Amino acid sequence: MFGLVPFGGRRNLPARNEHGFGGLFDIFNEPFFNDFMTPANWGSGSFKVDVKEKNGGYELMADLPGMKKEDISLSYENGYLTIAAQKNESQDEKDDKGNYIRRERHYGTMSRSFYIDGLDESKVKAEFKDGVLKVDLPKAAVEVQQAKQIPIS
Repeated sequence: MFGLVPFGGRRNLPARNEHGFGGLFDIFNEPFFNDFMTPANWGSGSFKVDVKEKNGGYELMADLPGMKKEDISLSYENGYLTIAAQKNESQDEKDDKGNYIRRERHYGTMSRSFYIDGLDESKVKAEFKDGVLKVDLPKAAVEVQQAKQIPIS
């Protein structure tokens, strides 16, 4: 079985009047602004993942643009597949005297976990190319038990 671990909660939006808003400035409580103004969209938080069921397993593809393979961690423990990424980037520009013209730093961590039951852990494969992490997750073979006759005495 494949499942997504809840990552965030739902926001309580204000009641709307006949014009569609709860008040003059409640436009900033609309989902567009809530989603746009969250730290997740400032470089830390979440990333997009696609999951497909294939014959004999699953295929997971995670978009991690701007990341390097060394920045990504992939683990499987107690039925949970966890993808974590950490980005530490600094851009320093100085003039001839060594004074800062611009100095920017970007730090962030992202993590997603998925519950996956019945994987063949020895055959899991992962590849990172062009900002996309592709993970092949084969299902473990299910043993079909034959019915046994039980003698009655």
